[in-house]
Amino acid sequence: MTTTHLFARSTALVAALSILVPAGNVRAQDYVYAANQGDATVAVIDIATLEVVETVDLKPLGFSENAKPHHIAVEPDGSAWYISLIGENRVLKFDRDNNLIDQGEFEVPGMLSIDPGSDLLYVGRSMSAVNPPQRIGVIERSSMSVDEIDVLFPRPHALRVHPSGSWVYSASLGVNQMGAVDAESWDLSLIDVEGEAHALVQFAVSPDGATLVGTAELTGQLLVFDVSDPGAPSFVRAIEVGSRPWHPVYGRDGRHVYFGNKGDNTVVEVDVEAGRVSRTFAVPGADQPHGSVLSPDGHLLFVSNNGPGGMQMDMGGGMDHSAMDHAAMGHSAMEEDAVSYDTGTVAVIDLDTGEVVKVIEVGGNATGLGVRDPR
Repeated sequence: MTTTHLFARSTALVAALSILVPAGNVRAQDYVYAANQGDATVAVIDIATLEVVETVDLKPLGFSENAKPHHIAVEPDGSAWYISLIGENRVLKFDRDNNLIDQGEFEVPGMLSIDPGSDLLYVGRSMSAVNPPQRIGVIERSSMSVDEIDVLFPRPHALRVHPSGSWVYSASLGVNQMGAVDAESWDLSLIDVEGEAHALVQFAVSPDGATLVGTAELTGQLLVFDVSDPGAPSFVRAIEVGSRPWHPVYGRDGRHVYFGNKGDNTVVEVDVEAGRVSRTFAVPGADQPHGSVLSPDGHLLFVSNNGPGGMQMDMGGGMDHSAMDHAAMGHSAMEEDAVSYDTGTVAVIDLDTGEVVKVIEVGGNATGLGVRDPR
């Protein structure tokens, strides 16, 4: 580790002290933030009313129509939120009142993951980048200064910080490899993942920190790893879940995982312990479900849908999304009387009853979602 890196780590820990102490009653109202990649906007949804209370347009802030806002992370106390802009090579920081306050430069940023115990935000690379640097980003949130960590495999996309903050997990879209990065030393442990080509999309970690799951787009599986030793993920099993599973989120019970299957337009609950899909939710107008987050109390599941047009991108070296037969993936199988939406949406599911309580129109090509995680 370089002297510059050591200095950045020490200043990050000092700055984290102010972040960990909420200023005022910032938890009085919670919001879900939805990135509209096709519109260069972000929809801000009030969890109490399930209404869009503000749409943040990035274009008047100096960004292009092709900014491609993709994924969102929120401070644990809700005081700020961050968004990756694929088309602008930027990660932006907004305050709770949705004012742009800072930004950092990072080539084709994709997934974001906050370490709540420090001042650090980790950044992966966009799926649309065919040959990005084989590094993930680490951003000091208080200053938005950016550094990079070598992961040694192509197209690092899936990204998640372990609840302890001591380890960061990344995985490749191009090869069956993932890495566990020591957050202090930046030492990397490479793990080969068995099976056919998976294209790991995203990770989630159980609340107790003992289990890591990853969605595998090409094999339609949820891959389960034992991370009771966080630095040495051990493969446990693969669970068949549906076509092209996307962003997973763990339920508060630590047993169930939720996500959308982009290829067959379903939203599922997976019982990780039993190794099966335990519920499939009937979402009106589901169209390429993408992001998933839970309300801070764990009762509501929010799932974004790309909507008409959706995400069509060349993954490079094997899978061209734009050439896929969308009728074969289930779009034509929707009932004639199903609700039709002309834009991206966010579906809200009551996990206690299994009912869809609302479908909210948000903007073109709705992708990543963000909400504060009180854990």
